Amino acid sequence: MNETKELNLDELSLFCIIRDLVRNVWVILLAAAAAWLTVTGVESLIYVPEYTSQATLAVSAKGNTSSAYASLSVANQMAEVFSEVFDSNVLRQKIAEDLGQGSIEGTISSSIIEETNLIVLRVTSVNPRQAYMIIQSAIENYDTVSDYLFSNAVLRILQEPQVPVAPSNTVNISRMRKLAMLGTAALAAGCIVLFSVFRFTVKTRQSARRNLDGRILETIPYEKKHKTLKELFGKSNKSILVSSFLVSMRFSEAVRKAATQIDHHMRKRKQKVLLVTSVAENEGKSSMAANLALVLAEKGRKVILIDSDLKKPALYKVFDKQAMEGQYLSDYLQGRATADDILNYDKKTKLVTVFQKAGIHNSGKFIDSERMRLLIEAGRRNVDYIILDSSPMAIASDGDLLLKFTDAAVLMVRQDWTDIRAINDAADNIRQSGTDFVGFILNNFRDGLPYRGSRGYGYYGYTGRRKISGEEEV
Repeated sequence: MNETKELNLDELSLFCIIRDLVRNVWVILLAAAAAWLTVTGVESLIYVPEYTSQATLAVSAKGNTSSAYASLSVANQMAEVFSEVFDSNVLRQKIAEDLGQGSIEGTISSSIIEETNLIVLRVTSVNPRQAYMIIQSAIENYDTVSDYLFSNAVLRILQEPQVPVAPSNTVNISRMRKLAMLGTAALAAGCIVLFSVFRFTVKTRQSARRNLDGRILETIPYEKKHKTLKELFGKSNKSILVSSFLVSMRFSEAVRKAATQIDHHMRKRKQKVLLVTSVAENEGKSSMAANLALVLAEKGRKVILIDSDLKKPALYKVFDKQAMEGQYLSDYLQGRATADDILNYDKKTKLVTVFQKAGIHNSGKFIDSERMRLLIEAGRRNVDYIILDSSPMAIASDGDLLLKFTDAAVLMVRQDWTDIRAINDAADNIRQSGTDFVGFILNNFRDGLPYRGSRGYGYYGYTGRRKISGEEEV
């Protein structure tokens, strides 16, 4: 049995990947929303708005009669010195005294416009009024410092400072949100794809042949359950049967091939009792058991189909017998009916069925009983085949208990549903019981793009949670 998953390209299913993305689109949307909220929250926590007030000043020399070029050169040099004055700590202290503060609450910066005598003076503070007051004080008090350097310099205001009305350190929060949402959504989608790719389930026929420990009897293609709008909106729970004229040729032929192989296998070995089971719920065992019985009955075989799933019986739904009145398998097992009372013969299909309508408590006690043994032994003497539909092996022990009455068993494997290791363990368990393991039937296989599947009933009672799609969807 394979213990580790090796990635092979022929085991990848585009259908499974797209289906997982569609099913988990809410996770992608939730991740994008979480990213939006995170960026918004972080921005509100760490963002501190700052306000900048600025003025443009021109520096020139008093009484300068030299050429325009020389005058500009001298003024440019003086502008560099004035820029240092505005950046000096001496001026900062003077401004603080002027404002009556211990220190100024803001930053002062100045820059020279290249090849000019212009200085751009900026004051930034968390308070717009404070920024304006600081720059006004700087302009009014610069001469107390600059007179020591240039007593003949003239500083003229070309652009008066204004009280800032909007922050100067704004961030493009909308762009950040969009990038965060797109990035997080892509990451979530990537994780979903990785989980889909590395989930150790049967996704393709190549994967089944490579990883399943046993013979692959047949691959049953996906068959749409709701053929009409009335069935779709009526939420019909009926299953797909080969006896219906609405089933596709691909589905019908696949079921008939599987039945033929099983018939050949069991007749060759003089076997009569076949167990149809699966590892998990909703893998299609009840529908397949019914279809195998119908095909074998068509071939002229005498067949009894017994719904021995006493946990969550389904055959009465498969055959649309919800309104049927009568006695069921549990009535016989509990001694309230005879074997003849529970047999239902259909003249059209020539199939004998034993139904069970409701789950019963402590089902294992009744499965592993003398009356169950007597029922099967009586069937062995009178019919060609007894087909048992059992509870999923991973859900209840009823399937294991039935193995002592059976000659052969097949395992239903739904596409991308159950871990391959659990499937192989179930096959080994069947072999160790002494029952002949005929092989696997791959069910509900789709190779194309996903589309809306059917809806049905599920094994709610086993695990306390509802499965994604309907019971025994074929």
